[in-house]
Amino acid sequence: MSIETLLPTGGVGEESELGRLEMPRWLRRLRVAGFFFGGFGAVLLAALGLGVVAGRPALAGALFLVLMALISVLAVLVSRLSTRAAAARAALISQAIAGSPDGYLVVAPDGSIAYANLTFRRRFPEIPTRPLEAVARSVAGDESAGEIQRIEEEAKSRGRASGRIAIRDNHGAIAWFGVSAIPVPGRPGYAMWRFEDNFERQGGPPPSKDAAAPADFPDTASSGFYSVDSDGRFLSVNQTLAQWFGRTPGELVESGAKLTDFVVADGPLRGPAYAPFRGGGAGTQRGELVLRRADGRLIYASVSQSMVRAGDQLRTRSIVRDLTSQHEWAEALTRSRLRFQRLFADAPVGMALLATSGRIEEANRALGVLLGTTAAELIGRELVDFVLGDDREQVQTHIAEAAAGRAAARPVDVRVLAPRETWASLFIGRLEGQAEDEAGLVLHAIDTTEQKNLEIQFAQSQKMQAVGQLAGGVAHDFNNLLTAMIGFCDLLQGRFQASDPSFADIMQIKQNANRAANLVRQLLAFSRQQTLRPTVLNLTEVLTELSDLLRRLIGEKIELRAVHGRDLGLVEVDQGQLEQVVINLVVNARDAMPNGGVLTIRTANATIASPLRRGVEVMPAGPYVLMEVSDSGIGIPRENLSRIFEPFFSTKEVGSGTGLGLSTVYGIVKQTGGFVFVDSEPGRGAQFSIYLPRAPGKVAAPVRPVEGGEDAIDLTGNASILLVEDEDPVRLFSARALRNKGYRVIEAKTGEAALEIIEHGTQIIDLVISDVVMPRMDGPEMAAKIRERYPDMRVIFISGYAEEAFRDRLTYDAHFLPKPYNLQQLATKVKQVLETA
Repeated sequence: MSIETLLPTGGVGEESELGRLEMPRWLRRLRVAGFFFGGFGAVLLAALGLGVVAGRPALAGALFLVLMALISVLAVLVSRLSTRAAAARAALISQAIAGSPDGYLVVAPDGSIAYANLTFRRRFPEIPTRPLEAVARSVAGDESAGEIQRIEEEAKSRGRASGRIAIRDNHGAIAWFGVSAIPVPGRPGYAMWRFEDNFERQGGPPPSKDAAAPADFPDTASSGFYSVDSDGRFLSVNQTLAQWFGRTPGELVESGAKLTDFVVADGPLRGPAYAPFRGGGAGTQRGELVLRRADGRLIYASVSQSMVRAGDQLRTRSIVRDLTSQHEWAEALTRSRLRFQRLFADAPVGMALLATSGRIEEANRALGVLLGTTAAELIGRELVDFVLGDDREQVQTHIAEAAAGRAAARPVDVRVLAPRETWASLFIGRLEGQAEDEAGLVLHAIDTTEQKNLEIQFAQSQKMQAVGQLAGGVAHDFNNLLTAMIGFCDLLQGRFQASDPSFADIMQIKQNANRAANLVRQLLAFSRQQTLRPTVLNLTEVLTELSDLLRRLIGEKIELRAVHGRDLGLVEVDQGQLEQVVINLVVNARDAMPNGGVLTIRTANATIASPLRRGVEVMPAGPYVLMEVSDSGIGIPRENLSRIFEPFFSTKEVGSGTGLGLSTVYGIVKQTGGFVFVDSEPGRGAQFSIYLPRAPGKVAAPVRPVEGGEDAIDLTGNASILLVEDEDPVRLFSARALRNKGYRVIEAKTGEAALEIIEHGTQIIDLVISDVVMPRMDGPEMAAKIRERYPDMRVIFISGYAEEAFRDRLTYDAHFLPKPYNLQQLATKVKQVLETA
């Protein structure tokens, strides 16, 4: 029902409470017109009477009809204009009530709602069938509830009533309202209620006529109330506000204190003295400011005040609400947001917020570094754009599953586009608590390049170790066989003259056995199981001594260039093994230049400031001596670079090589503690770089000549030798070779048998020659038991394994002869050991 239907339908009477409006000008003109027509009608009526009296009835009848017509027109005109006036008046009143800041409610006779303006509906959004019940439920305290009932009963009995009530909103704040109820004229039983917001929801009681009355400021309120004069001095203060300032209300009023005395401001406040806000003036004022409590703590307060006049004096009605908790909560929220932003921006792993399509909406710095760009340049790009082609499909699948809420059990490992080859583990999940229309994804990206390299390095190391163990095991068995083959060839040669045809056959057998022995040495070199005799050397001197041999190896088509660094550091290496490394690299370079070219050997000091990664190898920082062997040959294809150090890998034709040359280089350099790297491109040659640790503070030993035989020495003797060897062919050859040189040889097949001979034999033993690996009791254990009885007993160990495999088990000095050996090597070693003191 609209308010117009409830307005009075009668005239514009001044006694109407709803219609006391000034009469419009046009209505006043209508009254004048009525008076005119009324006078004219009176004249006609008089003429009519005269006509009748004069005996002229026709004239009297005509005048009567004219008079009736004028009266009818005047009645219609007055009726229409009155109706239009009433409608305009009703519209005006309706608009005024609808837009009023006060709440208006019209209650029907049965207590139901007939009309409620917008203000009332905002104050009571859930209006039941009986609206006064909603008001009664919202009042604060029994007194206000009784006041509503009193106003309702008094309005019914006396026609009008008014009062003040306190109403609590949904947030607990109390507002004081002036309430009045009056009957609706012309609508029996209808009553109009008006709710005037006296204190505009400031949390306090209604004002009295005296703005400074103590009743306005209850001491029990949680908010502060005060009133100041035009000079800003306190007139009244409630107990709550006074306690904040560490004073009593009386002290604040009597001392002439001002609210601005407690305001924390950046500079002087400009405006009237009573205005607590910068630039404040007359009228209602609302805003926030900072007050300082007596204990020094700050109060973030909301102040609302209005101005009233008491006579000629200006006063304020002011309320102060403590917003400190809300401010602290807002600050905590801001700090939390800043902490999260810093956590997001400075996280050590890549993070990003994604749309469900995979578009990057926010990204941190670490993700930009991972992808080789900046975080700002990532915004708006699709994540899959930074993934290499082969891995894009699984990333897209991962994104779709995360968007659907199916979290992946494992991250996806992909290669990403970056300046260098980079691997990353991507964790993609849905942001929990997001609505469907606000769904998003979160990305965590971890750089796993180092991990991948370590995995590749570990796999390569495992492969090389497995091959090395296999090679070492095969080498041991072969060394036993080759020792017997070479040894018996030497024995056979002693029976034939050089002119005998059988002598040449024996030489062929021996030469091939020696070739096989060389292959075994290379296998041991690769598996790092060969015996090294390291000495401190000057690399330049070694290469100079080796240069003639190298020139013969490469031939006349290839130019050999040597560039030696100045003040080259010393290295501690086995000279023979180092020479083998150089020879193998030179031969490999020669084969890469079938039509000739340039072979360059360069040496220099090198200091690595930080760990250097090359492929899967990581070279520690420190001082090194660098030797580079480069050629101008055909180069090495990229796909072969990772395999060139594997044993038996070769790109040469069948029969052109064993495939052990570069693997031997790798094994010797690694066993020496160095590193070898290769750089090559097809058609541009190859360069092998060998880094050997420097040996500072040591003196270089003289370089052994590469060629030249030793002076002939007498290898005969008459000492007693105990030979312990479980391999029959090796034992038989060695025993016969030593007996041919004049030695007395006692043979034992096991360590236990050798101990039995020592304990119960009658012959004095001068030297023990023993294999290292034997069933049940090995050589070192047997020799230790013998030396317990004879501490000065000299021992020579023979083995197909490297000396380092058992040297750490010995607590005494012992000599070593590696297998395979020939007759002269065996006799020479025995002679040397027996002649030592």
